[in-house]
Amino acid sequence: METYTAMRHFADSWGLLAMAAFFVGAVLFTLRPGSKQTAQEAADIPLKDD
Repeated sequence: METYTAMRHFADSWGLLAMAAFFVGAVLFTLRPGSKQTAQEAADIPLKDD
């Protein structure tokens, strides 16, 4: 049971911090300058005729 308790304490502290940092990083990556053109090109892929 000691391993479970240790893993739970780790997840409650550092795991939460890691998930929050990942979320902030994903948002910043999505909203970075210059990403609008890349997102538009990706959105237009299904509409392109070969």
